[in-house]
Amino acid sequence: MIRVLKKKDWFHADGFPIAVERRDPQEPFGLHGHEFSEIVFVTGGQGLHVTGKESWPLTAGDVFVISGKRPHDYQNLNQLRLINILFDPEKLRLDLKDLTSLAGYHALFTLEPAWRKRHQFESRLRLSAKDLAVVSGYVDELDKELKERTAGFSFLATATFMRIVGFLSRCYGQSKHPDSRALLRIAETITHLEVNLEKPVNLDELASIARMSKRSFLRAFQAATGESPIAYLIQLRVNRAAALLRQDDFTITEIAFRVGFSDSNYFTRQFRQTIGVAPREYRRQFAGV
Repeated sequence: MIRVLKKKDWFHADGFPIAVERRDPQEPFGLHGHEFSEIVFVTGGQGLHVTGKESWPLTAGDVFVISGKRPHDYQNLNQLRLINILFDPEKLRLDLKDLTSLAGYHALFTLEPAWRKRHQFESRLRLSAKDLAVVSGYVDELDKELKERTAGFSFLATATFMRIVGFLSRCYGQSKHPDSRALLRIAETITHLEVNLEKPVNLDELASIARMSKRSFLRAFQAATGESPIAYLIQLRVNRAAALLRQDDFTITEIAFRVGFSDSNYFTRQFRQTIGVAPREYRRQFAGV
């Protein structure tokens, strides 16, 4: 049985959902998964990143995201040095503002982990020495806040974490590698859906953005996200509706229309199917929170 690392063992007792773990060097650990996600920075040395039957070489500057319980390990270690930022997406509940307008964000945090096998890890983020030094400085700031835990650390640590995420997203968007560029084209369609979620989906337009035939685009999008563009858009709409239900006083029907549903009954069915409760009950759960 594959070992699963538990949140309670890796995050501070106060429950704050971000932690920094440095491996200098990385020691043999064994195949494992997590109850959380992590951003991995390779700061030096060499080794293999192993996921099941696949393995890929690592060198300084490589950055990748491990999502949830996806099992992985490091082998053939040669002074491999890593920085891991552990985070719990469910507990963070971050307001991403316009971060979702960056194709690099979707590519790095959503698509690359799913396409790792297909691209043989060639679509990973590769930081230059200069960019690795910049982001290492941000990690040092984050680590300092998490260790000292002085008043206001939660705000400042979260802000620094988001600075890291934004910086990495911009870096990925500037990648010149062919496999990364291919992934970015799919990511651009996700950005388009995010920005225009209240509008009807146009598959021909999305295929044009991805610079693919419609058939190839639909196949690639399904492979990258596990869903069709329409199903993905519905998920986006439901998530936006959930945020409005938590924060605003619009009626259920008004929210349905604002996020792109033309039928409030259909919206309610989709919301219940995705979230598990009806919109009205969901709002009641968050009343006064």
